[in-house]
Amino acid sequence: MSKKKVSDIIIETLEAAGVKHCYGIVGDTLNHITDSISRSQINWVHMRHEEVGAFAAGGEAYITGNLTACAGSCGPGSLHFINGLYESHRNRAPVILIASQVATAEMGIDFPQNVDFMPIFKNCSVYCETLINPSQARRMTTLAAQIALTQRGVSVLIVPGDISAMEVEDGPGFHVHLPTPTIQPNEIELEKIADILNSSHKVAVYAGFGCDGAHDELVALCATLQAPMAHTSRAKDFVEYDNPYNVGMTGIFGSSSGYKAVLECETLLLLGADFAWQQFYPSHARIIQIDIDATHLGRRHPIELGVVGDVKATLKALLPRLRPHADKGFLNECKHELERVHQHRTHEEREGKDGVIHPQQLAMLIDKHAQHDAIFTADGGSPMVWLLRHVHTNGQRRTLLSLLHGTMANAMPQALGIKKALPDRQVISFSGDGGLTMLLGDMITAVQENIAIKIVVFNNGTLGFVELEQKVEGLLDAYTELKNPNFAKLAEVMGYYSDRVDHSDDLEEAVKAFLAHPGPALLDVTTNRMELVMPPKIEPAYVYSTALSSMKAIAHGRSGEVIELLKNNFLK
Repeated sequence: MSKKKVSDIIIETLEAAGVKHCYGIVGDTLNHITDSISRSQINWVHMRHEEVGAFAAGGEAYITGNLTACAGSCGPGSLHFINGLYESHRNRAPVILIASQVATAEMGIDFPQNVDFMPIFKNCSVYCETLINPSQARRMTTLAAQIALTQRGVSVLIVPGDISAMEVEDGPGFHVHLPTPTIQPNEIELEKIADILNSSHKVAVYAGFGCDGAHDELVALCATLQAPMAHTSRAKDFVEYDNPYNVGMTGIFGSSSGYKAVLECETLLLLGADFAWQQFYPSHARIIQIDIDATHLGRRHPIELGVVGDVKATLKALLPRLRPHADKGFLNECKHELERVHQHRTHEEREGKDGVIHPQQLAMLIDKHAQHDAIFTADGGSPMVWLLRHVHTNGQRRTLLSLLHGTMANAMPQALGIKKALPDRQVISFSGDGGLTMLLGDMITAVQENIAIKIVVFNNGTLGFVELEQKVEGLLDAYTELKNPNFAKLAEVMGYYSDRVDHSDDLEEAVKAFLAHPGPALLDVTTNRMELVMPPKIEPAYVYSTALSSMKAIAHGRSGEVIELLKNNFLK
């Protein structure tokens, strides 16, 4: 049996597991790993900040489903990945981090840059171990890869620098196994579900991320039950399109039609949905929950019946047991409310008075001119709301937002990873001015690595969602204002095609030229700061708090701002 260097074994194993890209920054304890990558088919993507590397790896893994790697040097190098790894882990994206460590002789004696990675990464991973015995390199790398892929999360393999450089007898041929079992409830549970649904009136379906792959079965279910279907934000890609029963999202980002379907139904069927906010569940309805993860059953709101199953397989088994419902009354009520929502949004997407650009108008034009299979990312805050509400899916388009971790600055980094993996797809980042500037340096990565992302900047000069939160709590907005550069000029210096738009008359042509450019491109658009993200139902408390905030603003000599706020959101 021939000897091999440990770093070569690690990279061979990752390559065999399907890794195509590794995102990171080279350095000291990582040098043998990157040397092995340079002699492999894995493509090293040279980042400017490791956090961006973790976001990029997670973006690629989320959209493609493939195991994707990132790697960092000891101490601060690997620590910088932490926020992006939390994002990837919560998105259930199969990512592996090779966290290189100081030499084993220097561990545990407070050596410079020695950081105990295990307790740090344990909370955002499905696997986290240190490779101490070099003869276990293939076995532990295989475990890390297999667990990341089968449990859908982040694996962390901590590798001391001296271990990566050692040569060992290569051990048994461990390799990754990826079983795909069909999981569905037992016969008794299926009959219980059918009995409840067959005897129910005003049934609604609430579809979550677990409905990926179950589009046709979901539509057939709603047709049988004459049930309106609301969906979570993360399920948008899989259930929104070609679905006459879809009445939109619920939750704070959703619509009044989705809100109505869930809150006013008598029986609610939760399908692969783990939506966290209790106030958006019905208080008196019978609730049935189907989820692949038993720990999700009843953890957000009390339910009557919870079963474990893959949504697609479970619906296939359930449909023959259901009696068709004839009453379309509740469905028609929700669809009528959806039509009212569409009319209101068409009004929102209009050109502003005196050339003011509404963010909804910008999102609508991107949606109109983007390619049919475009992939969209959006920063946390208002950009992701405009994407969710105004960009349409069609079965080929995809979206990725930080809906579970809720981080800033995710959109441009995730776009880098997605475009690197799928160079023939159009990838568009909805970036807030606050989010983009947080990790601005890796815009250079797009030029250096020839990654032709499209960045549209919603430039309203404020941390807009935070400002909204402060207003809703009856506070004056504080510390939210941003003094921004001309992002178009900044991007041009970096090597981007760029343009800046300040007037709505110029917006559509600028959008078309921006999207048509073959290389990295940035469109800097000054949008209306006074545009609020309106919830699906305006509670009296929101009105009172916003009014209180406005009175405080008037008292501080900001009456003009209050007038603009009213004109843009309440007097339309």
